[in-house]
Amino acid sequence: MPHGDDLDARFNELVAQIDEEQQRRMRAAAVKGAKEQRRTDRLARRESRSARLSEDSGGYGSEPRRRIGRAWIAMAVITSLITAAGVIVTFRPDLLTSGVVVDEPPTPIAEPIAEPAVEPAEDPADQTAEEPTSPFAGSPAEKYAEGAAGFVMPEAKALGGLSKKDVAKGLKLTRELMAAAFLDEKALLGGKPSAFTKLLSPDQRDWFLRDMKKHKGSAAFVIQFAKGTAEFSTDVIKVRGRVKLGTFKDRWRRGVELKLNHIVVYAVHRPGRPDTTIRVVAHPKGRVLLYREEGRLVAWPLRWGASSTPASCDTRDGFIHPEYEDSPRGTVAPTGPPTDPYELERDEPKGCAASKGT
Repeated sequence: MPHGDDLDARFNELVAQIDEEQQRRMRAAAVKGAKEQRRTDRLARRESRSARLSEDSGGYGSEPRRRIGRAWIAMAVITSLITAAGVIVTFRPDLLTSGVVVDEPPTPIAEPIAEPAVEPAEDPADQTAEEPTSPFAGSPAEKYAEGAAGFVMPEAKALGGLSKKDVAKGLKLTRELMAAAFLDEKALLGGKPSAFTKLLSPDQRDWFLRDMKKHKGSAAFVIQFAKGTAEFSTDVIKVRGRVKLGTFKDRWRRGVELKLNHIVVYAVHRPGRPDTTIRVVAHPKGRVLLYREEGRLVAWPLRWGASSTPASCDTRDGFIHPEYEDSPRGTVAPTGPPTDPYELERDEPKGCAASKGT
């Protein structure tokens, strides 16, 4: 712990760092403080005397009188110096470090500069990203069911010599056939329709494979885009339609006839060009015969076909060749008045017919 002489020396050194003007202000403040204190004490003594005159005997009386003089002024000066020293320590703590001599001039005390208010950065997680517009927005397909949910089947019942259980099984198989023919991505983009092939009865499967080979890969009953002409813009396919339940009878058999009529809408674009997205509307129609043969239930697709738009009229290879907005005009022009591609009950025209927009 430093001795008294050391403290005096350090105190004098501290005082020497304060200029004359600052010392003058400190002395003036001390004298002013002493005067105010004397005035306060005089008022206190008057109040104390008044209190003693009005109190009964046994009162506690006032506190002993305090004497203010040069000692108080000296303490006020010392307090002011210590306060000033505290300010200097804030900016120059080396002045109170023992054994260190500082030769550089005192650092000026500057007014603190208010920092500009910084707006908090917006959390990216709070930003609501805009959802991309559906390619079906603004068209009737916007309200259609998605995928196989659009293949709504009638209620099964015993009909055409078949039990209710057989009809229910036939309806389920027909729904699977439609999904494989109209919704299977591999087949839709020009690949082999393996899923559809597996669902066919053995006799019809043999014919189907021979016919597909004859037409160079184009599959009867199945909707397919020509390879390299399209990519899907979304994994959603829109479907609307109906299935009617009836009966049939010919020379060899009898059973249940299902009449199919659906609108299937695809959102596609040129490969690698999502900016060319269009809606292609297909209108598949057909029949399925349900009957029993050699103790087993058979589901036999019959007269399945589909029109599609917008598609090129120049090709007849069995595949859909989509017509995009930047496609060159074909050599074969569509015929007849434009029809509504979303009209479910319309009669399908022969050849390449004109159509309204999709």
